[in-house]
Amino acid sequence: MNIFLDNVNLHSTSGPNHFASKLKKYMERQGDTFVFSKDFDAQLSFISAVSNLAPMYQRLDGIYFNSEQDFKKMNKPIQDTYRQARGVVFQSEFNRDLTFKYFGEHDNYRVIHNGADLEFVNSIPTLENSDIDRYEKVWCCASSWRPHKRLDENIKYFLEHSTQKDCMIVAGHVPDPIPYDRVFYVGNLDIQTLMSLYKRSDYFVHLAFLDHCPNVVVDAVACGCKIVCSSTGGTKEVAIGATIIEEGEWDFSPLKLYDPPSMDFTRFRDNKCDANIDMSYVASKYSKFLGEQNEEG
Repeated sequence: MNIFLDNVNLHSTSGPNHFASKLKKYMERQGDTFVFSKDFDAQLSFISAVSNLAPMYQRLDGIYFNSEQDFKKMNKPIQDTYRQARGVVFQSEFNRDLTFKYFGEHDNYRVIHNGADLEFVNSIPTLENSDIDRYEKVWCCASSWRPHKRLDENIKYFLEHSTQKDCMIVAGHVPDPIPYDRVFYVGNLDIQTLMSLYKRSDYFVHLAFLDHCPNVVVDAVACGCKIVCSSTGGTKEVAIGATIIEEGEWDFSPLKLYDPPSMDFTRFRDNKCDANIDMSYVASKYSKFLGEQNEEG
């Protein structure tokens, strides 16, 4: 198939765009193409459609439900694309259930989790840094830090569960970092350095509230990190071998996303998860879904 990636910037390293680059790489290896010199067989629109060059399929990252925003207006272009799409790819079961609640059920969909480029991961050397070499265990976390990502809970968990011989590295811009002993803020990192940090780390903490299917967790798993995450959202679906911090069930009603509840770290369990996060497998699932639809249509 010749596929058009719509609403994608392959030069960006943001979550959806970084995923698109990995998807293109591995779908090309399986024989698919992404060229403008011939007609497109399918258009894969990330989040909402911008173009109309071929039969359109939607890849949904998530939808809006923050009661402090005009979430209905913000969802409208996503919902319009959802209604027009011949098929929809949800990145997690949580994402599917949430979307069905707000937009109604779609009659043609697949749940395909995000994946890691294992070839790229294996090519990256483990981080060497004299400042952290004096510590026995390295913890880390990474995000575009907004209130529901709960950086404060990540650090609190680290401080309560680490020893004086451990440190935590916080990647991603933090506007007003609060200084803590053994916590280092390193700002935004390029993908190579981030992977190198993951490979150096023993633990990756991601206590975000109602996250959909974070690529940072998928990559951290691929790099060998032990994951600590919330039971909310779709993170647990890809957090292989994680420690899950239990939280209350959510009925999908709009809520104040940027005012997440505090966490009780004494409520935890081992995660039961057998997701295949190899990007070659993920790409094959996309190729099969789009190919099946084109054969039918």
